[in-house]
Amino acid sequence: MGAAVDTLIGQGRAALQAGDAATARAAFQAAVAEHECGETLAGLAEALHMESNYSRPSRDMYERAYTAYRKEGDAVGAYRCARMIAFHHGGGQGDWALFHGWLQRAATLLQEIGGELERGRLELIRGQYGDASVEQREAHFREAIAIGRSQRDPNLEFQALAYLGMHLVAQDRVDEGMPMLDEALTAVCAGEVTDATVSDEIMCFLLGACERTYDIARADQWMRAVDELAERLHMRSMAALCRSHYGGVLTAAGRWVEAERVLLAAAQGLRDHAQALTVHTAWRLAELRLHQGRLDEARELLAGYEEIPDVAHTLASLHLARGEIALARDRLERALGQPANGGYGRLLALLVDVQLADGDITGATATAERLEAMARATPTDYLCAHAALARGKICLATSNGDARACLADALTAFSRAGLQIDLARTRLTLARALANDRPQVALTEASAALDAFTRLQAPRDIQAAAAVVGSLKGTDRDDGLTRREVEVLELLAQGLSNPEIADRLYISRKTAEHHVSRILAKLGLRSRAEAAAHAARRLAAK
Repeated sequence: MGAAVDTLIGQGRAALQAGDAATARAAFQAAVAEHECGETLAGLAEALHMESNYSRPSRDMYERAYTAYRKEGDAVGAYRCARMIAFHHGGGQGDWALFHGWLQRAATLLQEIGGELERGRLELIRGQYGDASVEQREAHFREAIAIGRSQRDPNLEFQALAYLGMHLVAQDRVDEGMPMLDEALTAVCAGEVTDATVSDEIMCFLLGACERTYDIARADQWMRAVDELAERLHMRSMAALCRSHYGGVLTAAGRWVEAERVLLAAAQGLRDHAQALTVHTAWRLAELRLHQGRLDEARELLAGYEEIPDVAHTLASLHLARGEIALARDRLERALGQPANGGYGRLLALLVDVQLADGDITGATATAERLEAMARATPTDYLCAHAALARGKICLATSNGDARACLADALTAFSRAGLQIDLARTRLTLARALANDRPQVALTEASAALDAFTRLQAPRDIQAAAAVVGSLKGTDRDDGLTRREVEVLELLAQGLSNPEIADRLYISRKTAEHHVSRILAKLGLRSRAEAAAHAARRLAAK
């Protein structure tokens, strides 16, 4: 090929190892211009994949490299390209017929090669994308790990370990799976994994597992480590799919402004490079919109994705919010009736709410028992909290059992997990449970819930909490405002600013801000000007 081409290939490989996709692409483009062959084309394909993951240019370049390798009689190079082409068709575009065709082509080439390491990589792909059973997929991953270790290839070993860890977490075997993901990402941070694409994939898997298990603390801790690693190694930003996982984590944590920014960026990335995967951001954005009370937007985001398993919880939540109880119940029961794919905890927790709304105490009790059994088998904070909350709700509905103790357990677990919206909703449920015989404590809990909902800007929850606070504290007229909020509203009508209101009422500026936010949310108003107009109408009606 010549010294110049060899130098360019060396530069490209070094850039790939450092995660510098742009430099790698430039080097391999120059190498292709000098000498087009399987090696230079495959290097360019890898650089393009690193830049934009599932892009059409990357796949097309792998196909050109495959053809070149076949002409050159290089079965190893052709096999590696066939494996990546299968990966692009399946994981990137959802074209599973093409995926299986290219995977079979890779398997045929593997017979020519006979290499143990390449067999391990094929085992990895079969475990991820094949039609095998849960047990067979686990066996594929374990075999890939064993081959990676025996061949002293940390890239294969830890990539397969991450796949196995994610597979086990998906089966709710969290205690087994999460340590594997921790170990794989530790190997990335320690520099044992030298393939930047594999490093990105491992990061993505760990964030996906954190999202699935609502492990906010783990996600935040690893994100700090990942940020430090990216800065040290000059690695590219995480793939859009990885960012969508973190957006889901942020939504669960109640960090909605940050979640929206992350999810919108991820959605744009997937539209640009992997249209078939846009569902991953669509349902997460829909989940966020539900929390924000933007139901019509949530429905639009889910249009066309209704039969995808990951969407079941969000779609059922939307039906429940719209009062479509039968539709919510049907969606959840169908999802729970599918072959075991794990992740049933959140579906069971929502089904309890739907069955209670449907007046089916017997069904809700049976569902809560299933959730409790799952929490005993996998005692994560998320499952334990929802199991306790479900039991507390049933105690309230039946007037049997110690609802307060169950709800207190749920509060403790939600607090440990950092799930702010669930924590606030549990406080509100506890307030209702205490309303009759301990009204002052109930008012404290309801007010805390209202403060949390106001900070989160969750309008439907604000209205529910305001109604409870109003019933406990006494309201003026029938619009849900407390006496203090009426005073603030009247000062708003006079054009006073928040600091001026604080001075007039001898309260802190922060308290004044909270009062204004609550008033706008309770009355469904968008601005101080609308609040002033409402106050004027209120005075005119007296």
